[in-house]
Amino acid sequence: MADTITRWHIFFDGRVQGVGFRFTAQIIASGLGLTGWVRNMYDGRVEMEAQGTADNLQKLVDLLKSTPPIHITDCGIRECPVKEGEKKFSVISSF
Repeated sequence: MADTITRWHIFFDGRVQGVGFRFTAQIIASGLGLTGWVRNMYDGRVEMEAQGTADNLQKLVDLLKSTPPIHITDCGIRECPVKEGEKKFSVISSF
């Protein structure tokens, strides 16, 4: 079951805008073979959906938490439906 594909919807709080968060997330996620998207929100948070194995999803979050100058103070994660056929991890425009 370790190879089961899952999808997480994540909101990141903290110093997460203006510090290269989205592009760092894209590089890390792509390197881990994850798909999905990331975008800034108007309230200062960053929203993400990422899909892959739970181990790689957790690695993504852990690496983002340990990458300065990003400083995550809170991270809300919930599972959401897998999106079949998704091919890459993208940075998308804000709301």
